[in-house]
Amino acid sequence: MFDVGFAELLLLSLVGLLVLGPERLPRVARTLGGMARKARGSWLSLKRSIEAEMRAEELKEPLKHFESEFKSTVDQVKSGLSPTDPAGSPTPGTAAKADTNHGGNEGPPANDRP
Repeated sequence: MFDVGFAELLLLSLVGLLVLGPERLPRVARTLGGMARKARGSWLSLKRSIEAEMRAEELKEPLKHFESEFKSTVDQVKSGLSPTDPAGSPTPGTAAKADTNHGGNEGPPANDRP
């Protein structure tokens, strides 16, 4: 976050010792440390809440997409259309499959056998 090295901290400590004196410096350092801790905690809390809101919005998007697809499928079923073919005509091959599929038997239907 800040590019403060050991030399800068030492210089700040010496200036603080000269300005505040040895009696008040520990108390001021403790107060400043507490303020920094509170600021960091507030920042992390804000960051977590923003990330949680973003995740919630990301989760809402697929649900909205699913809801719109579901509503369109329900509307198609209500209007008597096949959900796979919005034009209303049977899809190619489905009528032929319905005529030739007799319970999974490969041969002709049982009632057509001699």
